[in-house]
Amino acid sequence: MELGLQSYCLRGIKDNEAVAKTVKECGLRRIEVCAVHTAFDDPAGFEALAGQYRAGGVPIVSIGVNRIGTDRRAATTLFECAKAAGLERMSVDFPLEGIDDALAIADELSERYGVRLGIHNHGGRHWLGSVTALRWVFGRTSERVGLSLDTAWAVDSREDPVAMVREFGDRLHLVHIKDFVFARDRTPEDVVVGTGTLDLAALDRAMAEVGFAGEAILEYEGDVENPVPALRDCVKAVGRTMELVTVPVDRPATESLHRSTSRLEPEQP
Repeated sequence: MELGLQSYCLRGIKDNEAVAKTVKECGLRRIEVCAVHTAFDDPAGFEALAGQYRAGGVPIVSIGVNRIGTDRRAATTLFECAKAAGLERMSVDFPLEGIDDALAIADELSERYGVRLGIHNHGGRHWLGSVTALRWVFGRTSERVGLSLDTAWAVDSREDPVAMVREFGDRLHLVHIKDFVFARDRTPEDVVVGTGTLDLAALDRAMAEVGFAGEAILEYEGDVENPVPALRDCVKAVGRTMELVTVPVDRPATESLHRSTSRLEPEQP
């Protein structure tokens, strides 16, 4: 599948036409849109926005992260927005209070609208950041409610994102490819993917092993005023390293040949 970009990376740009142009400047042409760039309270308005992005050559492939609670009307409106844009997946969060009702509403609406939900694991301070909590939720929902794996926040939670891909493969609906390094006090810092704690090649292999067919979304939240250079480097890193996840640029022929022939070499003892 082709890599997309999370619009929060471009939160310094508020005009959606400019956002679409900047996505292409980064070397990508797909986007997951968050609430920084639209309010998910007007399905007709969101349908028009999706058309604007398509006209700009950057279709919306997902939305989020959006919280689904016990307000059925608000949740229905969110699903109506997804339906209006023809989406099949979105990244979500759930409050702990009223969780049983929230999960029931989400599962029901997911089936009705044909939109799969990926829970965004947002780090060690997030109640859904751990594998244990995710197992609890998945034990109470259908496979329509799954995971939107954030690889960097998984590490922040002392989890292994590659192991999470393998454990939750049948519920893995989206992957946010993101990388951190940590200060001594555990403060995270965004870095170009593959240069911090994330093993891009291992992630790619695990996604292929489980037959991942969802959306792969790039995230880099540093350099708010000028994120394009680092995002371009992220795109290049994914293009060099990953096979299942692709970017809309050709790899150098010599690199492709090396990667193909290297698979034929026997493993060293």
